Amino acid sequence: MRRTPEAVAVVCQDERVSYGELNARANRLAHHLIALGVKPDQPVAICVERSPAMVVGLLAILKAGGAYVPLDPAYPSPRLNQVLADAAPRLLLCDAAGRAALGPEVLTGVTVVDLETATPGWAELPASNPDPRALGLTSRHLAYVIYTSGSTGTPKGVMVEHASTVNLLHWSSGVFADSEISRTLFSTSISFDLSVYECFVPLSQGSTLYLVEDALALAQTPLDVSLINTVPSAIAALVDRQAVPASTSVINSCGERLKADLIERVFDSSGVEKICNLYAPSETTTYSTWICMPRGEAVVETIGRPIANTRIYLLDAHGQPVPFGAVGELYIGGAG
Repeated sequence: MRRTPEAVAVVCQDERVSYGELNARANRLAHHLIALGVKPDQPVAICVERSPAMVVGLLAILKAGGAYVPLDPAYPSPRLNQVLADAAPRLLLCDAAGRAALGPEVLTGVTVVDLETATPGWAELPASNPDPRALGLTSRHLAYVIYTSGSTGTPKGVMVEHASTVNLLHWSSGVFADSEISRTLFSTSISFDLSVYECFVPLSQGSTLYLVEDALALAQTPLDVSLINTVPSAIAALVDRQAVPASTSVINSCGERLKADLIERVFDSSGVEKICNLYAPSETTTYSTWICMPRGEAVVETIGRPIANTRIYLLDAHGQPVPFGAVGELYIGGAG
């Protein structure tokens, strides 16, 4: 941001936001949140439609020292209300879409910061970065709390620290070239942890993120994106519609099983140079294993090997390593 404040950070439809503007907007809102009493480890909910203001809100919560609790206004109201009741945030960043999704009864028990205010009360606050040391913020404090799908029981809030998130970003910067990250599609709901990668990897590397409703938006509006990070079912739909942009060099597949036939279809129908398969539960910070398959090399169905500062163990029912080729339970350790 300091080196190239005029560089484009976010593109959303016809709106383009520079790094300098994005940082200033996030800082002013962060100072407002600090004045409202936000402290390290404090959950702060955000329920807004997909827009640059959403990115500003996420950054502002982090800059203020809080842990963001993402609420997608497209989700069913009972689900959103369940998350709010469990996380019990005192503050909620909201817009009209968020208000409609949550309902007036829910909003009575929380302080609402309206991001759609024409002249926000924080507009005249300093555009300078809040000092993490003055806030008492450390790498061990929470960055976000994302709730699981609840497919195996009641949804649970997964609490992830700054250090774990930074490890993910640092790993990515070491394995992907700047040109590959330079124009990243941000299509995943912020209530799904793939969004952590899509939002913060490009911003941490001075790249541009292209904010859309979902990956299938590329079928209606082709974008000049270099990297797509999404689930195999969405990749398959893009291939079926011949909607993988010609500019895309890397596709990251995650969240579902990636089959060899889909990999081959992508290579046969697009100019993509490599497909990476990434895996992890939310509890270990978005991705813990990966394998990258360049065009022209062998296609394999595997979740690959550990990312940086991560260890993978296959253990039996007694917690002992299983022999090579035997079935075991997957245990993940390390910085995530």
